[in-house]
Amino acid sequence: MQGAIARVCMVMAAAILNHPLLFPQENTTLPDQDQELIARMQEHKERLEREQARLEKELSQLDSKQEEPSSEEGYRWYFWRIVYFVIFLTIEMCRVQGGGDIEIWPVEDEDMLLESGSITPRTMVLDKNILSNFCDKCTYTSAHENWRVREFVEGFADDLLESFRSVCDREADMEVWDFVGIGSMFESWKVCKPLMCDLIVPFSPPDPYSYEFHLWCSPSSDMPPDMQGCGKIKVTRFGENEEGCLCGNANLGEDMLCLLHGKDDTLKVDHSPDELLCSRNTRFLSKDQVMKWFQISVTKAWGHISHKYDFEVTFRNLDAAGALKIRFRSGKVIVMNIIPVVQLKDTDAYFVSHFPSDCDSFPDPYWPLSVAVYERNLLKHFAKRLPQHSCHLHCLQIVTFLNRKQTWLTGKSALTNYHLKTALLHLLLSKRPSVWGSESVEQRLRDVLSFLQRSLHEKRLHHVLIGNSNVPKEVQVPEIIRKAEPINLFRSLVLQRGLYATTVRHFHEMLRNAPVLIQEYTPHLPNEGLHQTR
Repeated sequence: MQGAIARVCMVMAAAILNHPLLFPQENTTLPDQDQELIARMQEHKERLEREQARLEKELSQLDSKQEEPSSEEGYRWYFWRIVYFVIFLTIEMCRVQGGGDIEIWPVEDEDMLLESGSITPRTMVLDKNILSNFCDKCTYTSAHENWRVREFVEGFADDLLESFRSVCDREADMEVWDFVGIGSMFESWKVCKPLMCDLIVPFSPPDPYSYEFHLWCSPSSDMPPDMQGCGKIKVTRFGENEEGCLCGNANLGEDMLCLLHGKDDTLKVDHSPDELLCSRNTRFLSKDQVMKWFQISVTKAWGHISHKYDFEVTFRNLDAAGALKIRFRSGKVIVMNIIPVVQLKDTDAYFVSHFPSDCDSFPDPYWPLSVAVYERNLLKHFAKRLPQHSCHLHCLQIVTFLNRKQTWLTGKSALTNYHLKTALLHLLLSKRPSVWGSESVEQRLRDVLSFLQRSLHEKRLHHVLIGNSNVPKEVQVPEIIRKAEPINLFRSLVLQRGLYATTVRHFHEMLRNAPVLIQEYTPHLPNEGLHQTR
């Protein structure tokens, strides 16, 4: 009897362990349409049913041979048979009801990275001479032009923002501060046409208002998981209870002055949430309202100074404030992204209204946090410690070029240049400075691509600064950011299997086409420039 019960328990355990709902999605990597899988599952089910029937027959034979059990033992035996039947029935019902809702992840999770000829970063063929020539042309043909473009953009942006301030109401409108250059153009690895410059422009509310920040990593945060890296900005009024200042409700006499309010000051009229660019029925700053205000103000500002310039300025994207295209009479084009941002207290981190080249968008009132200034500082930190004429920026230029070219050939994927830069920064943190010499560009390029391949396989690429204790203290990343939980930049690949499949195919094609693209492109580099996005 004990042996039979043990065998029954084994059948139950096997049924439970093989049930698809027990280990959902994370390890289920086979497609719904796999006929071979369905056949195996059906065969497994039939085998369990046969085992169940055989055990029931064996149990009935044992019952007939044994003496009549005592009343207590009989009740115990029937109790366990009922428990067994209920558990087995529950499993079968879950199997039937859950079958239509279970999403089985595609087999490409493991096999996709090895498909199509098993091209890997270690096996792709790269000619050292062509690679060296490519890097030389990238450097020498673009450095001077980039410097001139950056000088022009900085001068034009200063003029435009000065005109911007003149068209705003200084008493009631937002206060605009000086711009900060970020991205590849200001990190010295931008080599593209049309040349693109990213500028962030901090702004603050009119007196007596200020911003209060609710970060995703705050101890009391209640933000959903898909809003990691974001924050909400609440508009508050200084001394919302005017009881704190006695001058409003007491007679101080002629010889007494209030240090907060002048003698002739009148209390400023309160602004409505709409005037403060808040989301509807809230006190939280709205990205949509900010972009609308910023775009209208930029248009007015350009109208005031357009007579001074001999070129045409247009908006490239009406949904992105400050996305400008400058076209000269010669046909040359310069692209500018002037992005309104809110500075996080006294740090160099900024809440941005939008990212120019990112696919992800966050609903109001969630603002993504940018630490681009600290990333630029990290690159400067490495530049002081790497060998002279190091190859790290060359590697980044090559992979962004390949990604851009492959996007033109097969369409967009989830792989962005920000992911590529993040991979490079991770490698710079983990490898000795001495291995980044100019003669090692081929090996380091393979390292970057291998790192990306592994990250795609794991669907995990952590942000290089947020939650990373390996970042040097000299970079001065704020403690609240450095001690936050790491953020997975590939989270969208975990949630969207179609996007993951497209991205992996894109990466494979990029590896396969890399030798041909580099060889074809090198002779034309002086005339065309290197095409990429930030």
